[in-house]
Amino acid sequence: MKIAVTYEAGMVFQHFGHTAAFKIYDVENGRIVASQVVDTNGSGHGALAGFLADLGVNVLICGGIGGGARFALAEAGIAVYGGVWGDADEAAEAFAAGVLNFDPNARCSHHDDYHGDHSCGNHGCGSHSCH
Repeated sequence: MKIAVTYEAGMVFQHFGHTAAFKIYDVENGRIVASQVVDTNGSGHGALAGFLADLGVNVLICGGIGGGARFALAEAGIAVYGGVWGDADEAAEAFAAGVLNFDPNARCSHHDDYHGDHSCGNHGCGSHSCH
């Protein structure tokens, strides 16, 4: 099994569609046996599902994630565990052990926000946090 965690400076990055890297973990018999950090090369939002599928990822652990990305990942056969905070290695180890604390309803709440002259659903607003 392969787990991908949105990754920045050792932590779970909080916006799936804006992550610059994933840490990929190979899991065998409930234990992590290898890991590597993979740069997304500027891929974002919908393209990330294909990027992860091409790497053979089965599970994504992340912070916030929008509905479109959830749909694209489901179509690619990748299970999503959102709403995760903290150390990326600890999150992957917790998942491998079957004890990951996550929020099945976690999403990037700003995707449908309206900010006066623009809607964040139309582009990537990098100034918002996702929960």
